[in-house]
Amino acid sequence: MTGSVVDHSALKVNQAGIILTVLVAFLGSIYSTWFELLVPALAVVMLLGTWRPDLALFKQVYFQFLKPRGIVRPRLLEDSPTPHNFAQGMGGVFVVIASVLLPLVPVLGLALSLLVAVLAFVNLAVGYCVGCQVYFLLARSGVL
Repeated sequence: MTGSVVDHSALKVNQAGIILTVLVAFLGSIYSTWFELLVPALAVVMLLGTWRPDLALFKQVYFQFLKPRGIVRPRLLEDSPTPHNFAQGMGGVFVVIASVLLPLVPVLGLALSLLVAVLAFVNLAVGYCVGCQVYFLLARSGVL
């Protein structure tokens, strides 16, 4: 273990933000294609938060609003932030691909963004992080 402490409540709020954004984009796209702009906006949010964790929008909502007001309690665990950051970056890349697909084949773009939301939901609901697993497999194979 790295000796680092990770607030898993911040991770959960981040996952909930990803899920909510994709669902609003998906359901809103039924009424207007303008809602699809949430997908590239989410890609920017995710990649910015990967590059600079202090810019992670949904985590900042947690740290600046939810946690200070006691709405969400911290859940500090000894953990490395690196696999979680890698997972967010990987999800961000998939959302970028979804953003590129949206004007070309909207159904595929929305489906790919829904896949990212489903994987975020799996992590939120049962605590299994597919992106973290990819990180560990790549690290074990020597790629990372």
